[in-house]
Amino acid sequence: MCCQNIAFVNELKLFDNGEGICKYFDINLKFCIIYESRPDICKVDKMFELKYHKYFSKKDFYTVNADICNQLQTLYGVAQKFRVKIIGD
Repeated sequence: MCCQNIAFVNELKLFDNGEGICKYFDINLKFCIIYESRPDICKVDKMFELKYHKYFSKKDFYTVNADICNQLQTLYGVAQKFRVKIIGD
């Protein structure tokens, strides 16, 4: 769902197909066609190491990402059982 909602992410402007969807996301198959070679911005752990460790603890960074993911899942009507949960420290 993240790949279908990139319109307001400055770091992903070059990937936007003009409809807020990543140009590398196959909308029919619901799959990233460059997943194995995707850019660092698409890797949560890598982006934490490269940039966001300056602003967040790892747990807080994961929590923010999980919250956004869960909001998108709610928007798209994904069942509650698939919600991301952050457990422990």
